[in-house]
Amino acid sequence: MGTYDEPVAIRTDDEEIAGTFITPGTLIPGVLFVHGWGGSQEQYLARARETAALGSICLTFDLRGHAQTRLQFETVSRAANFADVLASYDLLVQRRHVDKSSIAVVGSSYGGYLSTILTSLRPVRWLALRSPALYKDAGWESPKRQLHRDQDLPAYRGSVVPAAGNRALQACQSFEGDVLLIESEHDLIIPPPVITSYREAFRRARSQTHRCMQGADHGLTDERDQRAYSTLLVNWLQEMFLGARAGPVVARQPAAKPAEETPEVPPHAASPSN
Repeated sequence: MGTYDEPVAIRTDDEEIAGTFITPGTLIPGVLFVHGWGGSQEQYLARARETAALGSICLTFDLRGHAQTRLQFETVSRAANFADVLASYDLLVQRRHVDKSSIAVVGSSYGGYLSTILTSLRPVRWLALRSPALYKDAGWESPKRQLHRDQDLPAYRGSVVPAAGNRALQACQSFEGDVLLIESEHDLIIPPPVITSYREAFRRARSQTHRCMQGADHGLTDERDQRAYSTLLVNWLQEMFLGARAGPVVARQPAAKPAEETPEVPPHAASPSN
């Protein structure tokens, strides 16, 4: 594995001494975590640390209207929050050593909904969604909280939604990466038809892994369910990362029997693609 040397100046008392950072020259995956409505990046810090330990660079962040910008909770729109997601993605891919072709996005509920739309504007290789929400396209610029008054979301989510009529599902239709889709058995916010809508939309995905967490509710209020989700997510990401590092599997073709008195020509090794 190659390395990258970065000269640095180290301040000590009133002087500077020279140093050199030596870091891996190999690019590694980047992972963006998008929390749900009413949550914060705190919910993903521990999972991000576990994921970083797999050999990746992770970024968590707070959507506007949450955490330090809680005062915007009643007025922030989906458009503004989607701009937050775009800005965070762009910051991640600019980070040194992040492989721009190996980006994973992890989103829960509202964050999962925004993450699917992100794939229509930015390259995403792996997409992990837990109980992704679904909204009508109308009111994109309106306060997100207003949607629960203006749109009959329980009715909208109570039946399978055709991909052609929803921006998030249309993005899923075009997604060609790997998908992890997790639902909760006792989810009163995101009912099974929403999960079915997403599953049917991901028809072009390279792979789709679906898991239902038995006994879990939407917010994973039981600590056991939190641990189970972390295990599902980290194990899946590890599988994806290992598969990417191993490269594509090339079928071995039987060697043709050489003619008599003809020297054997060594086969050319297939060069793996990234």
